[in-house]
Amino acid sequence: MPRRRRSQPRRTIGFPYRRPFRKRGRLEPRPAPGPYAGQRGSPFGGVRRRGRLRLWPILLFAGFLAWYWLSHREEVPLTGRTQLVDLTREQEMALGLQSYQEILAKSRVVHSGAELEVVRAIGRRLAAVAAAEDPGFEWEFNLIDAPQANAFALPGGKTAVFTGLLPVARSDDGLAVVMGHEIAHAIARHGAERIAHQKLARYGTLAVGVAVGEMDLQTQRMLMGALGVGTQFGVLLPFSRRHESEADWIGLLYLARACFDPREAPRLWERMGQAGTGRAPAELLSTHPSHETRVRQLEEWMPKALEIRAASGCEPL
Repeated sequence: MPRRRRSQPRRTIGFPYRRPFRKRGRLEPRPAPGPYAGQRGSPFGGVRRRGRLRLWPILLFAGFLAWYWLSHREEVPLTGRTQLVDLTREQEMALGLQSYQEILAKSRVVHSGAELEVVRAIGRRLAAVAAAEDPGFEWEFNLIDAPQANAFALPGGKTAVFTGLLPVARSDDGLAVVMGHEIAHAIARHGAERIAHQKLARYGTLAVGVAVGEMDLQTQRMLMGALGVGTQFGVLLPFSRRHESEADWIGLLYLARACFDPREAPRLWERMGQAGTGRAPAELLSTHPSHETRVRQLEEWMPKALEIRAASGCEPL
C-alpha cells in the first residue's frame, strides 16, 4: 500500500510572502511586519529601537563656529565689544544704498521746508562728531511723510526721519536723541552683525537636523522645536536688545559731543513710551529693551555724557 503523503498547507499569496504559522489549530499566513515590528509596545513585541544621535554634524559645526569666531571678529567703536561680521564694508554699504533707494521710492519724501532743514542740520552735526569712527560713509538725511514715530540709518550713512517723530521729539535735542541712536547703529555695524548671527543660527539648525535625522519623528520635532525656541530667546533677541542699548550709549556720546543736551534722552524715551499704542510685550520677548530700562540706563550714563559735553567746549547748560 503506497505511503500516504502528508498534506501541505496551502501557500498564501500576499506581499510580502511570509511562511504560514499555526494559530488555534489551523495554519494561517504570518502577518507582514509593520512599521513598529520589533519595537516595545508594538503588536509583535520586542525592544523598541531608537535612532542614535549623529555626533559628526555637531562636531563639524563646532569646528566651523570656532573658525568663524577667530576669523570674523571686529571691535565695536567706543564700547570695545567684540562682534562677528563677515560682510565687507563695501558690501554692507551697497546693501544699505539699495535698501535706501527702495524705501524712498515707495515713500512720500519731503523735498523742502523748515522741518527738512532741521533734520539735515541735526544730521550734519551728529555726523561731524562721529568722524573719528566713520569708515567713510556718504551721509544723506531725508524726511519721510509718514505717521510712525521713528527714524533709521542704514550702512553708508543713509538716514531718514519720519514726520510722526517730530511731535514726540518736541525739540532739536529730542530729535537728536533718536537720530544719534540710529547713526550709532550704522557706525557699530549692527545690521551686518545681525546677518552673521542669522547665518550661524541657520547653519546650527541644519547641523542639529542632520544629527537627529535617525531618531523617530516625534523626538526630532521636539528637539528641533526646543532648538528654535532656545535660539530665538537665548541668542537672537538678547543680542538685539544689546544692540539697542549699545546704540543708546554711543548715540548719547554723539549727542554730548555735538553740544546737544543729553539730559533730553531719558525724557524722550519716556515720551516714546507714552506715545506707544497698546501694551508693549515683555522685555524678554522683545527685540528692544523696555522704555523703563532705557530711561534707567541713560540716567546711569548721564554723568559721563555731561562730562564729555563739557570737555567738548560746549556752552554751559
